[in-house]
Amino acid sequence: MYRSFFPRDMLAEMDRLQRDMQQAFDLAPTIRGFGSNGFPALNVGATPQAVEIYAFAPGVDPATLEVKLERGLLTIAGERKGVLPAAEAKAAVHINERFEGAFRRMLTLPDDADPEAVDAKLRDGVLRITIRRRASAQPRRISVQ
Repeated sequence: MYRSFFPRDMLAEMDRLQRDMQQAFDLAPTIRGFGSNGFPALNVGATPQAVEIYAFAPGVDPATLEVKLERGLLTIAGERKGVLPAAEAKAAVHINERFEGAFRRMLTLPDDADPEAVDAKLRDGVLRITIRRRASAQPRRISVQ
């Protein structure tokens, strides 16, 4: 991928703009679902005992994170501060690809997710949320007599 540090390269800027617009409107489903390019990036998986969600949020202060589960809808919200020079410093910024600002991601959980058994931990920029499934939904062996 080619990016110019100089604003005079109009063709490169037009190419970048076209790619950005295509990504914004590209809602074609893939094997992993609908691409959203949201922040934080999510990995979601399930076992018979729990639903596991990994949110990749480097640079996010744990104090700004809010994880909420209400009526089967999990919400991850927070804010990531910027690291660029202040506008008052009159510094030129040539490339800024890092997301900064407020964010919110929402996921619908399965019906058997237990809202009373949720654990969330942030370590090395990865937020791990574990939601246990209700005991009544667990598979159990029934002895035959």
